[in-house]
Amino acid sequence: MTRSRLAVLLVVAAAIAAFFLAGGHRGLSLEALKAQQATLQSWQAAAPMRSAAFFFAFYVAVTGLSLPGAALLTLGAGALFGLLWGTLLVSFAAAAGATVAFLVSRFVLRDWVQQRFGRQLAGVNRGVEREGAFYLFTLRLIPAVPFFVINAAMGLTPMRAKTFYWVSQLGMLPGTLVYVNAGRQLAAIEAPGDILSPGLLAAFVLLGSFPLAAKKLVGALRARRVYARWGRPARFERNLVVIGGGSAGLVAAYVAAAVRAKVTLVEKHRMGGDCLNTGCVPSKALIKSARVLAQIRRHRDYGIRAAQAQADFAEILARVRRVVRAVEPHDSAARYRALGVECLQGEAQIASPWEVDVRFPGGETRRLTTRSIVVAAGARPLVPPIRGIEHTGYRTSDTVWDLAALPRRLLVLGGGAVGCELAQCFARFGSRVTVVEMLPRLLSREDPEVSDSVLAGLRADGVEVLLGHKALHFVRDGGERQLVVGHAGGEARVGFDELLCALGRVANTEGYGLEALGIRITASGTIETDAHLQTSY
Repeated sequence: MTRSRLAVLLVVAAAIAAFFLAGGHRGLSLEALKAQQATLQSWQAAAPMRSAAFFFAFYVAVTGLSLPGAALLTLGAGALFGLLWGTLLVSFAAAAGATVAFLVSRFVLRDWVQQRFGRQLAGVNRGVEREGAFYLFTLRLIPAVPFFVINAAMGLTPMRAKTFYWVSQLGMLPGTLVYVNAGRQLAAIEAPGDILSPGLLAAFVLLGSFPLAAKKLVGALRARRVYARWGRPARFERNLVVIGGGSAGLVAAYVAAAVRAKVTLVEKHRMGGDCLNTGCVPSKALIKSARVLAQIRRHRDYGIRAAQAQADFAEILARVRRVVRAVEPHDSAARYRALGVECLQGEAQIASPWEVDVRFPGGETRRLTTRSIVVAAGARPLVPPIRGIEHTGYRTSDTVWDLAALPRRLLVLGGGAVGCELAQCFARFGSRVTVVEMLPRLLSREDPEVSDSVLAGLRADGVEVLLGHKALHFVRDGGERQLVVGHAGGEARVGFDELLCALGRVANTEGYGLEALGIRITASGTIETDAHLQTSY
């Protein structure tokens, strides 16, 4: 730190220490102000210009040094100077003091912070350069974050001091008006009965409702910016359009119809989505067969002297399909139409925040207008870009149900939930199963105890589990398909007859208009939403 920066830091620290040592913090209390109210008002009446200048300088000093008491001083401004002059004094003094704090933070800390944490702050810096004024205005309008924190933090960014000043002045003005008005009303209390005066009650209502009103205003301003380039339809044909007829889309459409909303559900493939057709329902039916087979083989554990069973893989898959067909009517278009949902089979393309184009299998297109859109397009299995995989042939959780026969040797890539449950099933049916997991344990998102329990269960069923093994590439050796894996001891080869990729899923975010609307996608590939699952729209 240079001498000049150190000198500024010492001056600020000395001023703050002097303030507290002199008892300034005790003077900035509501009780102290009420006790000195008559004296202060007399002083203000005798020397209005001098008192206003002193108040302005003191307010700048308090906010510039980030001392506690700015809110109380704002109330005091209303009590001493009235609504108009109190608002003017506080508005300019608060903006000036905030800018002083901003400049001190910038001079003393910004270079050091940017040098040390520049890489981590690169995204923040870009955001401030692009929309810093709007971010600052939002923070000023909704006082959820203490203003002294905002002043210091913004000083570390590339924001220009001029921009910081005028945005702070404008953003703090509504809150200043509310607080000064409340202070003006507090000054009028002469007796306990005055507490219930209409003016004071109105001031407190305004004070309490300001953050909510400010939040609504910020939301309206943000929405106006986001929707500015789109033309709003003159009328809406429906309340909601749901894109995707899987588990999420079905529930969304069901709830909307239950509250008498006019809702349209668009599904391009099969109603029920992955859960019904390739995920939850068929996998649990498969697990049930595997569990019954395993229990029969452990008949002695249940006090049964003799019992035997042999898996018929073709019949097991036939049963799985029967279970899917039994559940299918609950997710069918006919049932949802009976519930009041318009069900369309086609490909949805979002044309604007209120319009969805549906292209039907025959080629014709229909435009829907709607107040809201739910994107529930689901996900697809992740196929890793491992060299040779495209020539090897593979199955996923979507296509494993098309197997014609039980594979003699099954290689499972991935030790997550899907990989573990299908590995155990096929091992119980009679396959030689090998699971390859790059991480040091299975089910890495779960507690270690869960991973250990699942590992023990798989090995008890004869599954070979290779932990800490990374898939490198696929080869063919004498007609045999093999995976080359790397581990701490070097490389090894794993032969197989069928390959199951179970390395997770990728959200379906392409192909239905998100790009044209500028809706952001997260680093993990999902749609970026807020706490209410809303996009930037």
